[in-house]
Amino acid sequence: MTLLEVRDLEVTYPGGAAAVRGVDLSLDAGRKLGIAGESGCGKSSLALALLRLLPAGTRITGEVLLDGEDVLTMRWGRVRAVRWAGASIVFQGAMHSLNAVHRIGDQIAEPILLHRRTTAAAARRRAGELLEQVGLPAARAAAYPHELSGGQRQRVMIAMALACDPRLVIADEPTTALDVMVQAQILRLIGDLVTEQDVGLIMISHDLAVLADTCDRLAVMYAGRVVEEGAARAVYENARHPYGKALSAAFPRIGDPASRFAPRGLAGDPPDPSALPSGCAFHPRCPEALELCATQDQALRDLGQERRAACVHVADADSGSAAAAEDTRSTA
Repeated sequence: MTLLEVRDLEVTYPGGAAAVRGVDLSLDAGRKLGIAGESGCGKSSLALALLRLLPAGTRITGEVLLDGEDVLTMRWGRVRAVRWAGASIVFQGAMHSLNAVHRIGDQIAEPILLHRRTTAAAARRRAGELLEQVGLPAARAAAYPHELSGGQRQRVMIAMALACDPRLVIADEPTTALDVMVQAQILRLIGDLVTEQDVGLIMISHDLAVLADTCDRLAVMYAGRVVEEGAARAVYENARHPYGKALSAAFPRIGDPASRFAPRGLAGDPPDPSALPSGCAFHPRCPEALELCATQDQALRDLGQERRAACVHVADADSGSAAAAEDTRSTA
């Protein structure tokens, strides 16, 4: 069953910056979708648009269907009811997302009191249960955010996101600034919770290796668009778009001396979303760009096996394969 379906989503900020440009995505309950890309590619803007959390004056068009109901056309009262209870978000930077002057137990209990119409005592008990669920003692509910480590604060954010049993959880770089050991623990925790509670997960990160190990599917974004999508491991190991290839090559493979001693990066910087280049937005940085890439943008093409990519080389390869198949049929 499709839990979330995003159709032709566009986000334009008041200054004219096109942060998200025609994104189409879908997610089933109990599945995990990763969204990858450099800073400024539109990942967080996409996540915030799903729950209408963007600043006033931002223009959002398209459809965001959550259990068949369009979030973008909901009345504000309905939107407030959907947040936390229908879908919740784990924000990037737990220290800045938690209120420094309130105990964490009170902060976890707040959405429970708002959405569950329960007593304060029951909300506090539920907060303690959630803390234990994410691997913290219930007694830590009396602590203030500054009394917790970075990993513990991130666990608190996950507990808050699960407080009202949402159907969808959006995790915006949930392991940023955490050491490798804590990062592994947080990722394992998120994966286990998704499996046990049958919720849908959207995980945002710049790290393809993490997403390939954590998620079922992976979408690669550049300049506000999805340029490649497919099974997470397939995209990581055999990207079809030049940008996906560059992101994958930036991470050395354990046990592969060639990648360890010859790390590859990508020259240049992402384009200004308010002044995007003509044609394919990636062509100024693309090592495989052709002349027509400067004038013709490429739409996402179905490559079979639930893979999609937006590149002229993919189109040429498909045309060549089709031509070869036609020649074979003619010869036969």
